[in-house]
Amino acid sequence: MHSITDWLSGLSGPVVYAVVAALVFAEDALFFGFVIPGETAAVLGGVLAHQGKVSLGPMILVVVGAAILGDSVGYEVGHRAGPAILGTRPMRRHGERIAKAQDLIRRRGPAAVFFGRFVAFFRAMMPALAGISHMPYRRFLLFNALGGLAWGVGFTLLGYFAGAAYTRVEGLVGRALAIALAVLVVVALTVWHLRRRRRESRPPQPDGHDERS
Repeated sequence: MHSITDWLSGLSGPVVYAVVAALVFAEDALFFGFVIPGETAAVLGGVLAHQGKVSLGPMILVVVGAAILGDSVGYEVGHRAGPAILGTRPMRRHGERIAKAQDLIRRRGPAAVFFGRFVAFFRAMMPALAGISHMPYRRFLLFNALGGLAWGVGFTLLGYFAGAAYTRVEGLVGRALAIALAVLVVVALTVWHLRRRRRESRPPQPDGHDERS
């Protein structure tokens, strides 16, 4: 890992942005996550911002933008290619995990897209599986953007504040961030669902009827 950091440190600022964006994008759009974790690229971007090689604000924008765009491309690939992707040899080797991911999409839908961003395998596969499952793109995009924003900001800041010692805290902070966000989103979705159920259960009121005697 240090060799990758040293290599990136020797590049010019614009090239560093481009390399980090490409790694984050490729994981979601091209299923490279089995080899190159996008979170590592995001953390490395934060480390380089801590070292002054790049600016933190633009790096966060690059990571978040690449994550959202990569997921959108992955969704489109899954939507168009469909079962042909799942029939390839690499995908068949992960058949059981893919089946679990598809079941999660059917049961949880948007929440699966959001939380899948924080799990390496799901982060690489969830966009394509959402496309294969014909999830409406607008719904996918909303939760994909929310997940990409939380993930991109969180892991880039992780690298920035951890600095050279990020390898010792990456897993711990990453899990803590995911758990905290999970709690917040579950609470928000529960409140929204209860309010919707309450509205639907209310009896309709006659238009223009005044019940006062």
